[in-house]
Amino acid sequence: MVKLNGSKGYIKRISGPVAEVVCPGIKMYDVVKVGNEKLTGEVIKIVGDTGIIQVYEDTSGLKPGEPVETTGEPLSVELGPGLLKNTYDGIQRPLADIEKMSGGVFIKRGINAPSLDRTIKWEFKATMKKGDKVKVGDIIGTVQETELIVHKILCPHEGKLESISSGKYTVEDEVATVSSEGKKKSVKLYQRWFVRKSRPVIEKFPPIIPFITGQRVIDTFFPIAKGGTACIPGPFGSGKTVTQQSLAKYSDAQIVVYIGCGERGNEMTEVLQEFPHLIDPKSGRPLMERTVLIANTSNMPVAAREASVYTGITIAEYFRDMGYDVALMADSTSRWAEAMREIGGRLEEMPGEEGYPAYLARKLAEFYERAGRVRCLGSDERYGSVSVVGAVSPPGGDLSEPVSQNTLRVTKVFLALDASLAYRRHFPAINWLKSYSLYLDTLEQWYVDNTSSDFPKLRKLAMALLQKESELQEIVQLVGSDALPEKEQAVLLSTKLLREDYLQQNAYSDVDAKSSMKKQYLMLKTIMRFHERTLGAIDLGVQLKKVSELGTRTRIGRMKEITEEKLEEFEKLQADIDHDFDSLLKK
Repeated sequence: MVKLNGSKGYIKRISGPVAEVVCPGIKMYDVVKVGNEKLTGEVIKIVGDTGIIQVYEDTSGLKPGEPVETTGEPLSVELGPGLLKNTYDGIQRPLADIEKMSGGVFIKRGINAPSLDRTIKWEFKATMKKGDKVKVGDIIGTVQETELIVHKILCPHEGKLESISSGKYTVEDEVATVSSEGKKKSVKLYQRWFVRKSRPVIEKFPPIIPFITGQRVIDTFFPIAKGGTACIPGPFGSGKTVTQQSLAKYSDAQIVVYIGCGERGNEMTEVLQEFPHLIDPKSGRPLMERTVLIANTSNMPVAAREASVYTGITIAEYFRDMGYDVALMADSTSRWAEAMREIGGRLEEMPGEEGYPAYLARKLAEFYERAGRVRCLGSDERYGSVSVVGAVSPPGGDLSEPVSQNTLRVTKVFLALDASLAYRRHFPAINWLKSYSLYLDTLEQWYVDNTSSDFPKLRKLAMALLQKESELQEIVQLVGSDALPEKEQAVLLSTKLLREDYLQQNAYSDVDAKSSMKKQYLMLKTIMRFHERTLGAIDLGVQLKKVSELGTRTRIGRMKEITEEKLEEFEKLQADIDHDFDSLLKK
């Protein structure tokens, strides 16, 4: 827990979550205890000895003249064993512990509990020995935090190990000492880090490895790079939360940090109820064993909502520094921006477009630029990544509003959710004509090397077909599909297979909820083979009606249920397609 440094003052004026205080020696971004109940706040502006503080709790009943005391430290998080499986609020207060202290589900003001449990003894296994030279970021030992994740203890100091020993320790116990410049520095199982400052790295790498999500529409057509950024905008009911939950469950990230940033209470409740019961498909263990949840509903104080994304990204960077690939889900950044707008209004700042603060674009950019695939600090060659997927909830689905537009400027992948697709039970409800990915060119070589040399070509042909279908639909609505030439009717037949049997997935099916890149390639190749043979048959005078009656067309509709262990069935299906068409041409 942070100790107060003795700098004291009093409240001069209060307006909602913003308090004006007089406190000599106050510093920018200091955490402050406000009022008799010692509510937590943060200094966001200073004029002389007067500080403006955003308070992270309900300020009802606070009066001018009540005491104020600073901690002398910016808003920080505790990083160590015990983060996983936990649920925090926006300033890393453990909600389960606070509920016990409150004696009920309604949290009392001024209650503070340590972010990491001080009573649990963790089994620490030293990986370095006395006398070793250490650098900042070196792994000096490990703790088996959950059955899925080994928590690596990072050294915060540079120097020589004076002492280190394995054993059972609480997070506050000293596990090692480092001597540097004649001083001995203590190393504990946990460390603190300022949330508004990104953790340092040796090097950031270009986005050349994909972040595999298991969702075919994303991995094939709109890939996200590992360490990349993506936004999922969409109107209410279009499936933002469900899509993010699927990414958290099926992506190839080892750690998931899920930030419920100002979502409605019922949506956040669904997340809190769902996640503990989700099973990790890779290990069969509960998904929570590699997940950190940050819960901030829309009726919680706006200042805590503004801080929640920084809390989440700092925790994600910490696991990245251990060498893990981390997926961070922010749901939704629109509510975060609204919190900034409300605080800006209280501070009487000059508003920008639609009342949002003029620095909205900078704040969004600073948040998303903390993503990346990096070489971590330390003597060993260790690589980690933070991939950020932010949901945007534009009012009425209007993508021209400031949060959506500024997010699009800094993120590389745009996954446009379509309410009409969601209402037709098409999942994921990502509109393939409005979405885009700017990582396609840099990731193409990876797909050639790791999937197939013709995969990029098949993807381009499939997308061209889907765009052609969109053009034909205007004619079909006027005169009907029978008025089209047979080759254009064949396009509609093939794109129906693409839409219903490739882009659409069944989230309730254990087999179809996730697809490996190999399976995605084989499915796409099968559909494109059918399309190619269809066009060839029409050129030789075969009626499209005969093609649509082929048995292999029905089997294509069932190919999504082929398991990963039986991918050789695709070769048989492709051979049967050739056989069916050869038989048709002989007739």
